[in-house]
Amino acid sequence: MSSIYGLYERLLSEYGTQGWWPFLDTSYHKDDYSYPQNSKQLFEIYLGVVLTQNATFKSVVQSLENLKSLDALSPIKVLNLDEHILKEAIKPSKYYNQKALYLQNVAHFFMAQNGKTPSRADLLSIKGIGEESSDSILLYGYNEPQMIIDAYTKRIFTHFGFVGEGAKYRDLKGLIEAEFSKKLSGKDLVIAYQEFHALLVEHAKRFYSRKPYGCSIHAEFV
Repeated sequence: MSSIYGLYERLLSEYGTQGWWPFLDTSYHKDDYSYPQNSKQLFEIYLGVVLTQNATFKSVVQSLENLKSLDALSPIKVLNLDEHILKEAIKPSKYYNQKALYLQNVAHFFMAQNGKTPSRADLLSIKGIGEESSDSILLYGYNEPQMIIDAYTKRIFTHFGFVGEGAKYRDLKGLIEAEFSKKLSGKDLVIAYQEFHALLVEHAKRFYSRKPYGCSIHAEFV
């Protein structure tokens, strides 16, 4: 079996850089890793991370656009927005009753941070923010080297034989970070984690939406 880092290199060669988050002001910003450039873009990442839970990226963008049209892309604006209007704005992302509360929670948290970089433990203390969400905020929002594990990652890694079906979030995260940290450090490591996460999602959307799985990349790695 080829290495996890080898899979990253193969996916990068196949699909190229992705340039995710933030999105509204920049769309995809491939090969430009200077983001977020201001607090507005940083808070958009918080919003996007909450909205993307159990939702498609297309629906998240629609919800963010709805909030933008209400001039509600800042924490104070989210908190001052009528609750019914907030729920209607984020309705495309599903679970809008629950997510409206989560957005208010992260808005309070963001304001209390006053520009400081939060710890992973701080983020996990927010109701509505779990491991995947906290790592997403740290990686894309604060350029902290935290690998994100989502359902697509586990599906691909299980299929490739890197982990078993019972692998936990921390198992996959630890496995990837242990291998990548031997090869990269600093900003290069952050960029690699951002791209690997996005590349795994892109690959999974194409080939891992339903069984049986199959693609040329898999054939090359077994």
